Amino acid sequence: MRYRPLGSTGLSVSELGFGCASWWGKPAFDEGAALALVHQALDLGVTLFDTGSSYSAGEAEPRLGRALEGRNTDSLILATKAGTFHAGGGRIARDMSPQAIVRSAERSLQNLGVETLGLLQLHGPSIHELDGLLETLARLKTRGLTRAVGLNSFDPQVIEHAIGLADIDVVMIDYNVLRHEREPLIERAAVAGKGVLAGMPLAMGNTRSLLSRIRAPRDLWYAARALTKHHRDVVKGSRFRFLHDLPDITGSQAALAWVLANPHLSTAVFGATRLTHLRENIAVSGVSLSDGLRERIAAAQAR
Repeated sequence: MRYRPLGSTGLSVSELGFGCASWWGKPAFDEGAALALVHQALDLGVTLFDTGSSYSAGEAEPRLGRALEGRNTDSLILATKAGTFHAGGGRIARDMSPQAIVRSAERSLQNLGVETLGLLQLHGPSIHELDGLLETLARLKTRGLTRAVGLNSFDPQVIEHAIGLADIDVVMIDYNVLRHEREPLIERAAVAGKGVLAGMPLAMGNTRSLLSRIRAPRDLWYAARALTKHHRDVVKGSRFRFLHDLPDITGSQAALAWVLANPHLSTAVFGATRLTHLRENIAVSGVSLSDGLRERIAAAQAR
């Protein structure tokens, strides 16, 4: 595993991070299998684990905490998110008030079983909400509740604004072969000293056909989510089917290697519910794509 600096925070992180969310955190997914994935990631050198207070209907954070019981977490960056919460009935609610952010951070510490978070991110704030919470985030750092603060947003305008804020350490943005237009924004963030996390580096699997992904009930859940929430990416992803027909590298590895080729990134955060996929993805650390493959990807992006 290779490691990169997390912006100007003085922290170092594995260039591949494990995302503890979605099906991984749901009670329907076997607890033993979920914990085994975290333990394998640790054994393979992963030091950044990304989750959120509202993920998996509020179940992801405490499950990650159980996975880390008895483990030395001093060298880990446990990243979570505040500002959204599970409101029951499958609904996600928002509360970006200062009091809610503090309560969320304190609850996350309890769920994860640690005294200090590695990174606390606001989950999808507006520019107005972000500006109104800078003092709150600074106080959380002063209290020692988190080592770094930032935000997760797929709105380029919010990220652009955050880049100019001295109190923001890290930004997380969607970046993958379908989102190559994020590159100038990522470079500006890195130049400003921000750590940059790439969310959805595998484009949520949308470079593969839906039918080829379905091997178990959990895959039906992911396929349904893709069709209902990311239909445009499913269509766009059809341009990249060739990634899954390469002789010496898997499609997931090619997509991740493309993301990691960006020197301005700190970490690419992916999720997995199978040990084979986890190992396959982590094996890409340090792998470079051939010039020919990079050109094929660029041609598909230009279409």
